[in-house]
Amino acid sequence: MRLLLNRYLSSLLGTALLLSALGSQAQTLPELITRDLAGLAVRGEATLRFFGLKVYDVRLWTPMKPFTHADPFAIELMYDMSLNGKDIAERSVKEMRAQGVNDESKLKRWGEEMAKIFPDIKKGDALIGVSIPGKEARFYNREKFIAAVPDPEFAKAFFDIWLSEKSSEPKMRLKLLGVQ
Repeated sequence: MRLLLNRYLSSLLGTALLLSALGSQAQTLPELITRDLAGLAVRGEATLRFFGLKVYDVRLWTPMKPFTHADPFAIELMYDMSLNGKDIAERSVKEMRAQGVNDESKLKRWGEEMAKIFPDIKKGDALIGVSIPGKEARFYNREKFIAAVPDPEFAKAFFDIWLSEKSSEPKMRLKLLGVQ
């Protein structure tokens, strides 16, 4: 009986350690991002669903002080379905337009640029957007740098898809900001 109990406890401990390691891995930005952005931590996280289907989980990584666009931050999207990169770009333009960006030539240019850099996504893929205030938006997957858009106005409009008070997903915004 004692031997059985020891095996059970040993197995339980091993499972707990494995889950702990997986959990800590899930809460870490890739090293290629943290080299430039030390000190970011998860401020909030949420899930986007469309007609009940899970599209992605999203996390906001910020310095641990009140959120502002003046500090570097990252938005991490972990996809639960496959999506075409061009479709992601088109949806991003629609969301920017809904935020109040009304310069159609600018939206067209931004849409074309995003269509070039956003990869096709498979279930389980992650995309990470990093805001470098006053400079650019950088995009990564978990393994590599994808591209930068050196336009601070684009960066603000892009990240406002999730962070603006005009977001199409206000509950998600509050969860990301750690308010809800």
